[in-house]
Amino acid sequence: MPLAPARIVVAGASLAGVHTVRALRARQYAGEIVLIGAEPGGDDVVAVDRPALSKDFLTDPAAAPMPLLSPDDLAELDVRLVRGPAVHLDVPGHQVLLADGQRLDFSQVVVATGSTPRPLPGVEPRPGVHQLRTLADATAIRAGCAAATRLVVVGGGFIGAEVAWTARALGCTVTVVELLPQMMVRGLGPVVGAALTRRYAAAGIDLRMGVGVVDIGGDRRVEEVRLTDGSRLPADLVVLGLGTRPETSWLEDSGLDLRDGVVCDERLAARGVDDVFAVGDVVRWRHPRYGQDTRVEHWTNAVESAGVVAANLTGGNQVHDPVPYVWSDQLDSRLQVFGRLRPQDDLRIVHGALDGSFVAVSGGDGALQGVVGLGAMRPLMPYRKLLVAGASWDDALALAGAGAVGAAR
Repeated sequence: MPLAPARIVVAGASLAGVHTVRALRARQYAGEIVLIGAEPGGDDVVAVDRPALSKDFLTDPAAAPMPLLSPDDLAELDVRLVRGPAVHLDVPGHQVLLADGQRLDFSQVVVATGSTPRPLPGVEPRPGVHQLRTLADATAIRAGCAAATRLVVVGGGFIGAEVAWTARALGCTVTVVELLPQMMVRGLGPVVGAALTRRYAAAGIDLRMGVGVVDIGGDRRVEEVRLTDGSRLPADLVVLGLGTRPETSWLEDSGLDLRDGVVCDERLAARGVDDVFAVGDVVRWRHPRYGQDTRVEHWTNAVESAGVVAANLTGGNQVHDPVPYVWSDQLDSRLQVFGRLRPQDDLRIVHGALDGSFVAVSGGDGALQGVVGLGAMRPLMPYRKLLVAGASWDDALALAGAGAVGAAR
């Protein structure tokens, strides 16, 4: 049954926050909904779909990011938008304090403030150095790519790799600097990470693996990047892709358990606190499938966690038990990862080869743990179904059968 009319405050116009609002109304929630925050860029921009910002938006001057929520949508959903940011959560008093001093009462609050890019320690901001998070960031990087001939990407994760590939296609000379020995190794593991690293190098991208950045030089704007091995990279444009951290700074004196996110139970309710929930990048919850606290920074988790919280705010009792999923555009192909690719697990190539399109499965502790595919959506799907079903490692190998190329680890 729907809740009696009340007020739910959703703190953060993120992907997860917007989907929480939509899911509440879809479940016939009749109370007031207040959404705090908005994408920088004017009153006509409430929130945008971020994945496109590192892809088509950078290459097509006519491209516009897909809005997640427009002013018309707000009116149709009967949602009040309040410009943020939120600066304090008063849990006992059931209030959210905004930067302008305004206080918003709530019956329940949903923390949806997402994550924020990690800075490069000791580097002063200057023209030509960008992070990629907002529409304004992407617009500045697109303009820089059009004018720059020498781009340095600091960070070889999914976003850094996407920006590097796009800029190379635009004609830029591109260098990627990564502290770890392979690109995307955190998400893909050492075997797949090493294979894709070789392919990026073969495409003409200069890779500096296993080194860090000491400083970014330049008087009025960026001119060079200085590395820990003593080398200097000339640069007209620098993009920092160093990952993100959960945006919980405004919650530091709230009494919530903040350990790499808002720590929640399986229902995404803040542990030990009434009437506080969290969604998306900012939530760290007890994952039933894995039996451990987990935080996931991916599009699918934002949408799915929003649905779980909306259900629980409207009388349900759902747990959040997804198979993690992330996708990325890499090497002109779609990269998809389901589950976990742990470095200690076995890895088998079951379709194609790592120098082309492929599907690989990983297993450990007797179970199928993860599936990754590049440019091979149809061959990947049967293994995804096994993973969702909680199949054993033997089940996965049996499905592969004689088609398995063999062990990669």
